Amino acid sequence: MNSNSNAIFTLCSHLCVGDNVVPLEPKEWGDLAKKLMGAGLQPESIFDLSKAELKEKLFVSEEYADRIFRLIDRNASLSFELSQLQNIGISAITRADKEYPSKLKKVLGNNCPPVFYVAGDISLLDYKYIGYVGSRTVSEDDITFTKETVSKTINSGFGVVSGGAKGIDTVSEEQALEMGAPIIEYLSDSMLKKIKKSSVVRALSNRKMLLLSVVKPDAGFNVGIAMMRNRYIYAQSSGTVVVRSEYNKGGTWAGAVENLKYGWCKELCWDKKTYQGNKALIERGAIPIGNDWNGDIESLESSSLNAGGEQLSLFD
Repeated sequence: MNSNSNAIFTLCSHLCVGDNVVPLEPKEWGDLAKKLMGAGLQPESIFDLSKAELKEKLFVSEEYADRIFRLIDRNASLSFELSQLQNIGISAITRADKEYPSKLKKVLGNNCPPVFYVAGDISLLDYKYIGYVGSRTVSEDDITFTKETVSKTINSGFGVVSGGAKGIDTVSEEQALEMGAPIIEYLSDSMLKKIKKSSVVRALSNRKMLLLSVVKPDAGFNVGIAMMRNRYIYAQSSGTVVVRSEYNKGGTWAGAVENLKYGWCKELCWDKKTYQGNKALIERGAIPIGNDWNGDIESLESSSLNAGGEQLSLFD
């Protein structure tokens, strides 16, 4: 971790949080980054500024400056905690690291989180991916369609990116592992629990799986984080397949609607007539696909695609 990355991690990590220690949230970090850039400073500069200089150069309040200094004071504890995590295979990357997911930077711009916790082969980010999302409750038809569609996209040269949840996520990942294709999971809860599963241990050892999470490795499930990670799945993929969505409710619906709004990637939706959520997404602009689709993502056209992400800020 370089010095700029260390500064971002120190300010934004939720490890080693004690009394009155409040890490910067993504938007807060983005605001501070702009102030640093405006002052001609790098993130690492925060370690050298006095409280008076912090207030003067970055135009922040006394209370905010105190908050920054409390975050800086835990730097040694953070380094120790991170080294303990690295011993069990979990590291951290920030927007100042060259290993940070470049696809997310390109697509999401300033909406990228400042920190990701990582387990697995980081070079898997260089591969091309198709996202798979859908209900946690699945039918036999859902499973069959998912497996067949994953096989087609893998044969077209893509890996699988998902959220690692039960249902469609798990089915798509299992099919990818069976075929020897790479997997990326954007998690919304405990990475520590995830890396203890035997199937995950094998996939990590075989360098076929990469886990990323914005929350600290021992965090429990959080609905807000689960909703937010959907955008990372879409942004990481060349196209995302919606296998099954409830109409106007649930994380799958919310993520699919958000992608149609911002156009992060092509959105494909199973044209199953009895699924009202799928039907509504297609009416909103998702590309309908059926069992006869050959897995060729490049030839599909979508009117919802955005021209690109937002302009990147400092340290992107």
